[in-house]
Formats: sequence, structure tokens, C-alpha cells
Amino acid sequence: MLRYIVPEKNIAIEYIPVGDSEIEISSAASRPKGDIRKPFSFDPNTASYDTLLKIGLTSKTAGTLIKYRNKGGKFRNSSDLKKVYGINDSQASKLMPYVKVKKDSFPKQRGYTYIERKKMLEINSCDSASLVSLPGIGPVLASRIIKYRHLLGGFASIDQLKDVYGLPVETYDLIKGRLQVDTLAINRININSADYKTLARLPYIEKFEVTSILKYRELKGNISGINELTENKLIGVEKAVKVRPYLKFE
Repeated sequence: MLRYIVPEKNIAIEYIPVGDSEIEISSAASRPKGDIRKPFSFDPNTASYDTLLKIGLTSKTAGTLIKYRNKGGKFRNSSDLKKVYGINDSQASKLMPYVKVKKDSFPKQRGYTYIERKKMLEINSCDSASLVSLPGIGPVLASRIIKYRHLLGGFASIDQLKDVYGLPVETYDLIKGRLQVDTLAINRININSADYKTLARLPYIEKFEVTSILKYRELKGNISGINELTENKLIGVEKAVKVRPYLKFE
């Protein structure tokens, strides 16, 4: 009976990472101690286990690197190699020139810069509760704004808030960027059919000016436009600019 003797082989233990754990397996032959592979370009964010071995990392260090990635670690530049336990400064210096991090090799981090979104209020339709939400506006000022809006027939511009009794300039500066005006919401008066009482409600117009407009209308008929009022000295040019949004000529 013949007897065969098989030479004993050196068995090496390698670490292969699986998720957050490591599994030890034996290979047919181990890498000779002190074996230094020639490095080549690689991306540490995507390099496989085999690639990491080929650039000269030990099986355990390669496993540590992949475990670092699996836990959310990112390599954003070559010097980040030093974060991996097992890669000393000397080895990192040799590998760093070969690191090529691709911009799309890791998810882009979204910037979460806080941008304050200011809710805009339409000044001709908002209620008192909405006005109170503005900085510097309490129930009293909110009530005065609503009352003045009714007196005007609606705001034609944000600047008219400056005329609200007791509204500080500082408060106006705080809220003007939070407001918008819908001029279609203004209650316009037909200057060619309105009576004295209705015309007297027009903002910025004095009673004697209302009387002059009615007498002119009686003599000349319908008024065609705002220019007819200024050309006939019924109201001044500056006043005409203010009152124009509240008139219609039909």
C-alpha cells in the first residue's frame, strides 16, 4: 500500500467585510510578508475589496476602510485616507498621489441654509387677525388700519399706511416688505353719476372741491378723465395723482 504525504501549505487569514461586520476566511496562499504592491489610481469611495488589496493595503485594513464607508464615512480628498485605522502617515503619503475622488462617487450633501419665507398679506382683503401677525402691529393698530382702509375705499399703495394714526415709521419699515396691494379691490366711485354725499367720501378731496366738480358736471356734462379735472383747476395735479385710483369715468 502506497502512502502519499501532502506538503503542508501556509494558510493566511483574510478579512472580508460584509455590511458592518467582518468574516474571516482562509486563502490558499498568503501574501509574502513585506510585499509592497505598486499603487495605481483609485477612488476610496468606490474601490472594491480586491482593488484595495492590489494597491497594497492589508486585508484587515481594507476591511476597516470598507466598514468605514458602510457606516457613512466619505473620502472627499486624498488626506482623508488618514482617517482609516491601520493606514499610517507613511503609507497614506505613498497612496495620496493616486487618490482620484470623483464628484459623483458620493451623494451630494444638500445645503440646509435657513431661508425665512415671509408670508405676504394682501392689505385690501386681510383681516385684523392677519395684521396682528405682523411685527409691531397689535390689536389697536390693526383696527386703525382696517378703519382707514374703509375710509379710503381701499389702499392704492403701501405708502398710504404712513397716514394711519399712531403707526410708527419704524413699524412701517418692518411690515412694508410683508404686504402687497390688489388695486382691483378698491371701491371706485363713478364721478359722472355720484351725488354729493358719495363724492364727499373720496379721500384727499375737500368739500369745496366736491361742490366745484358737481357744478362743472352740471354745466359741461360728463367728465372724460382726470386731466379734465386738473386742466379746469377743479383739483391740483398732486391731489389728482392721489385720487385717481378711486375714480372711474363712465
